[in-house]
Amino acid sequence: MRKLILVLCLSLTTAMFASAQEVEVITLEDAIQVALEKNINLLQAANNLQRNDAEVLRATGDFLPNLNLTGGASRTVGRQFNQATISFEEFTNNSINANLSGGLILFNGLQNINNLRAARSGRSSAQDEFKRARENVIFSTASAYLQVLLDKELITIARENLEASTRQLEQITAQVEVGMRPIVDQFNQEAIVANNELDVITRENNLNLNTTRLISILQIDPLKDYDFVVPEVSDYDLDPNVYSLTDLVQTALANRSDLSGQEFRIMAARYALSSARGNYLPTLSLNASISTRYFDTYREPEIGPNGVPTGQRVTVGFGDQFFDRGINRQIGLNLNFPLFTRFQNRTFEQQRRIDLKNAELQLESLQSDVFLEVRQAYNDYSTISKQLQATQKALIAAEKAYETEQERYRVGSSTLIELTRANSEFVSAASNRVQTVYRFIFQEKLLDFYLGQISEDVRL
Repeated sequence: MRKLILVLCLSLTTAMFASAQEVEVITLEDAIQVALEKNINLLQAANNLQRNDAEVLRATGDFLPNLNLTGGASRTVGRQFNQATISFEEFTNNSINANLSGGLILFNGLQNINNLRAARSGRSSAQDEFKRARENVIFSTASAYLQVLLDKELITIARENLEASTRQLEQITAQVEVGMRPIVDQFNQEAIVANNELDVITRENNLNLNTTRLISILQIDPLKDYDFVVPEVSDYDLDPNVYSLTDLVQTALANRSDLSGQEFRIMAARYALSSARGNYLPTLSLNASISTRYFDTYREPEIGPNGVPTGQRVTVGFGDQFFDRGINRQIGLNLNFPLFTRFQNRTFEQQRRIDLKNAELQLESLQSDVFLEVRQAYNDYSTISKQLQATQKALIAAEKAYETEQERYRVGSSTLIELTRANSEFVSAASNRVQTVYRFIFQEKLLDFYLGQISEDVRL
């Protein structure tokens, strides 16, 4: 029994170790491709695009004639008048009928034309909405990925700071033991190490939260372990660009797919209004049909060899009736003029007019939002570009100050409070520098997103 328990424990431990070793490496490009394949909103936008394609096909079919084939069979049992015996008798009649009919609308107030134009505009709008949905998925994925990378960098800084403070604690402890430092320095350093440990724990928790958010965006297995690769960010990538707010706004107005999609919605609403007005006009259609029938009780006078009726009536067969004598053909024009429709046409026109006004208002609101988004992104980009230089200078100065203070403390010309302050300023400067770098990269991607220029080929 003890051997069995030991084997089970070893097996479980081996399985857990193997599972822990299975870490999937994901780059930014991989993350974007996975998100584009699995994002629910993007899949729904693709489904809406297919529905608009079906609407275009339906509107195109309105120009074609309709064709219907109907048929039936019946049996009638009851008393009927018999002309041969001039009396009512009990009969059973069997009949078969078939009808092939078709119609073509020649004019319906241009409704079919306007409906087709509206459907095509709707499809163009859906295509632009799908494109914007792709851009949104790319930006959301890149932003979440960037946040994970930032958290990893901040953890690295926090751990390095913890290692440095731990080494400092070891040195102070040794100096306290030989009487070179007061015991209070050791206590203060122990508090600093504890705070640094807490900072590492906090950073790790933030990384776990943002990693979970990224996994949720990617719709991948949450039980697996993932390693999100940190790309190299060269100094060239951090060179700020010089932009003009006017040019940026004009670029956004020209490139934003959600703006062009709303413009297509306005076109579709206009065509829908024109189609609604067509209900006031007459409709002219062409109709044609061919039908045939068969009755098993149908009889005709018998004709003798000399062409003279014999006075007898004979039954006509199925082939002669169904394919010859029973055939009827019909063709005609149908004109329908709506005189009074209980205000239905008027109500329908008013609804389409309101839809057009709402679409135009939505475009105005969207244009205003685009202007504000681009303006805010431009201001943030200008600010963060200036912060890049400031944080770089601050980091260099803080690093030199910390190194100097370390040397002064080692030779006994500085206090632990001064060393702690210098270390705190250095860690703060390093953290600010890393966050500014990633905020700058994020702001560049945000600006591309607001300009409608972001693509799946995202580079950091």
